[in-house]
Amino acid sequence: MIMLILIILIVAVVTVFSVQNAVPVTLSFLVWRFSASLAVLVFLSILTGMMIATLFSLSMRVKKSLPGKGRRVKGAVTQDKPAQDRSSRDWSGPPNS
Repeated sequence: MIMLILIILIVAVVTVFSVQNAVPVTLSFLVWRFSASLAVLVFLSILTGMMIATLFSLSMRVKKSLPGKGRRVKGAVTQDKPAQDRSSRDWSGPPNS
């Protein structure tokens, strides 16, 4: 419920800002040029940021819910090579200098 109120508040602030700044502007990126009102550009920027944040949040939730690569599951059996017993190695001591 708090999230819904927060989203409505953000949309309201962006709407008021956009209406008060409805002058035409030109956006340039490398060789691409786009002319639109500042209200449209601000709205599209906020919308894009919200979509990216949502996708990031979804990916984090999926990672946490599924056992992933490199993550150990409690009670899982691994097929690692058996560790060498240090006592079975032949050691003649430190090298003489």
